[in-house]
Amino acid sequence: MFSHVFIGITDFERALAFYRPVLAALGLEERFCDAGRPWAGWQTPGQGRPLFLIGAPSDGQPHIPGNGQMTAFLAPTRAAVDQAHALALAHGGTDEGAPGLRPGYHSHYYGAYLRDPDRNKLCVVCHDAPS
Repeated sequence: MFSHVFIGITDFERALAFYRPVLAALGLEERFCDAGRPWAGWQTPGQGRPLFLIGAPSDGQPHIPGNGQMTAFLAPTRAAVDQAHALALAHGGTDEGAPGLRPGYHSHYYGAYLRDPDRNKLCVVCHDAPS
């Protein structure tokens, strides 16, 4: 469905220090990193798309997080949700909803909500029943 998702950032090194461990915990691999531009991208191993990208806005203006926008990452297990949330908090993220079931969405929706250091809202979610 998606080619890529791009998230604006203000401090590239800080953003890398946040996203690298969080996305690794979700099994995503870094496809490229160019500090000169600056931007970086991750993907599911063995797949070219979709990409998740971070970088400075291309218009040269400062990044401003949008109200009502959120990027949700699919986690393979509930434990991966817990781990990604903990890593996000340890690397400068802020909590917007601790890991747990959200039965208002569906009976197996297990998610966590947070903000990255630039205040972009993120979700990490597993849709599967516990094994």
